[in-house]
Amino acid sequence: MSADILWLVFMAMAVFACILSGVPVLLAIAGAPALVALLAAACGDFDLLFFQAVPQRVFGIMSNPLLLAVPLFILMGLLIEKSGQAEKMLKSMSAALGGNQAGLALSVVLVSALIAASTGIIGATIVMLGTITLPALLAAGVNKHLSSGLICASGTLGQIIPPSIVLILLGDQISNAYFEAQQEAGNFAPDPVTVGDLFAGALLPGLLLVVLYGAYVLLRLRGAATPGQQAVARRQVPALELIGNIAPTLGLIVAVLGSILVGIATPTEAASVGVAGAILIAAAGLGGRAARLAIACAGLAVVLLLLRRAGGFGLEFSGGHIDFSAATVLSLVLTGSAFALLLAASGAVLRGGMLLPALRETVTITGMIFGIVIAASILSLVFRGFNGDELVADLLQSLPGGAWGMLVLTMLVIFLLGFILEFVEIIFIVVPIVGPIILQSDISPVWFAVLIAMNLQTSFLTPPFGFALFYFRSVAPAEIRTTDIYVAVIPFVAIQLLALGLVAAFPALATLLPEVLF
Repeated sequence: MSADILWLVFMAMAVFACILSGVPVLLAIAGAPALVALLAAACGDFDLLFFQAVPQRVFGIMSNPLLLAVPLFILMGLLIEKSGQAEKMLKSMSAALGGNQAGLALSVVLVSALIAASTGIIGATIVMLGTITLPALLAAGVNKHLSSGLICASGTLGQIIPPSIVLILLGDQISNAYFEAQQEAGNFAPDPVTVGDLFAGALLPGLLLVVLYGAYVLLRLRGAATPGQQAVARRQVPALELIGNIAPTLGLIVAVLGSILVGIATPTEAASVGVAGAILIAAAGLGGRAARLAIACAGLAVVLLLLRRAGGFGLEFSGGHIDFSAATVLSLVLTGSAFALLLAASGAVLRGGMLLPALRETVTITGMIFGIVIAASILSLVFRGFNGDELVADLLQSLPGGAWGMLVLTMLVIFLLGFILEFVEIIFIVVPIVGPIILQSDISPVWFAVLIAMNLQTSFLTPPFGFALFYFRSVAPAEIRTTDIYVAVIPFVAIQLLALGLVAAFPALATLLPEVLF
């Protein structure tokens, strides 16, 4: 066995030992490899010149315009959560479908899908679902295992239904891996893989997962009656109230996701629109003057969109300078008015106590994500310094089955890593290593990315470190034990693996929409 392999094994053991001992993940991923590299250098087995690339890598990460969408989407989700809009949707849908146990459970799945497409913040979603729906599910007679598993699994839908932070981070790494793979294959001008491609590719698999969850709860609860059925019947939700509670979120989803899928905005631009829309939704929830400002701003935005579509909106240029024509002046006045209304609505949200907490949490979550990204970059450098990329390439290419054998092994490794690592670490450790090798074949990068995203979703549910389990544990009553939660998620992990198998067997589920749209 070569010295490089021994050092790589030692490094892997050191990283996992640090993680399991409770050392912060950031320090474990960056610190353990750095210490191992220093020790190897002292033995003459590592070249410290590799660390000269660290500043360049950090600068590349921080200057990547695509990753700017990450804090924006996080802020959008937190504003929706703190505005109470998600809670309104959940209560309305539960009351509308809650005539029996199956209807109540199905409403959890449907509303979770809507929340996933507008927030994608797992912790906030599961805490809200656990606080609001768990008592209702238990009171309706749904057993604790099904209730717990349903809430944990539904809360993770935001990791596969776009816009998703997982897909944004995957998009960056898959794009780099695909470009590197095509260069190795002699193609120096490959078609780029964009986050928009991944959003379109993940849409049908995400909806497939919603359908499978819904089918499972309907099968489990078919014919079951709610003890409080008469009380629910007395509280029928008027159609206008139901529409009013769901329409703002649907409008936000259409504005953000639709603008990306039809190609009129980049993910970063769409995320900016999403933040503005979330501010307006939060302001509308305050009522009074704030609601009027939000409605006026939203109405003006629709007017601007219609004018743009009609060709009567936009700056006109003449000789390299702005031509102050009627269309230009109208555009400037209307845009300035919309921006002023948005600022006024932001002030109302600030005074309402929602904006600052959302900003603070955004900074915290974003710092954690980017810290792990930088730490994973250091680990990747050390891995390459020990010729790990060449060793992995030789291993994968020696597997039976060619590209399919590589793919199966990669999926298995990602699934197993999901038991102990977060999705960010897995993305930035595994994809740069195996991506350039696997994508040299005829495997679609979009399909490959969607398979990874669906696989990563299971990491939130698999014990002992599934974050969905931790979040649910924080709001679950004492009679629901931790072991109950572990048992509860097993059927839903199986459903996720079934969905993963279906997408693997039918690649068109992931590749059809990107081909049609782009």
